[in-house]
Amino acid sequence: LSDMLGCSLAIAHKGRPRHNAAEVMGIIGDIKGKTCIINDDMIDTAGTLCANVKELKALGAGDIYVCATHGIFSGPAIERLNEAPIVECVVTDAIPVEVGGKIKTISVADEFAETIAAVYHECSVSCLVGGDFAL
Repeated sequence: LSDMLGCSLAIAHKGRPRHNAAEVMGIIGDIKGKTCIINDDMIDTAGTLCANVKELKALGAGDIYVCATHGIFSGPAIERLNEAPIVECVVTDAIPVEVGGKIKTISVADEFAETIAAVYHECSVSCLVGGDFAL
């Protein structure tokens, strides 16, 4: 993502002191005064994510945006995200979810349809990455 956006990269190092618990051990990279985008595969309870956001803010980060493929949103996740110092959280609709506030969803229906069509027509799906697929 950082290469696509032409920006620097920072990494949150987390540890797991016990099962189903995570804590931020440190941030590797320069984030002071910068807009940060946290990119993850899924958001379940949002505990680790919100801990990362708080750590970024404590280290002087500017605006913080969050994106994830899957918004599972178990337990207090939605409340945590809406109360966190983030501008916006964007997830796909791969897992249907009704949310609002700071949480937005984007559709992956077109990508799924193009992939299914490519497989059906025995075409390579690698051409879908650049959006160059045509039957």
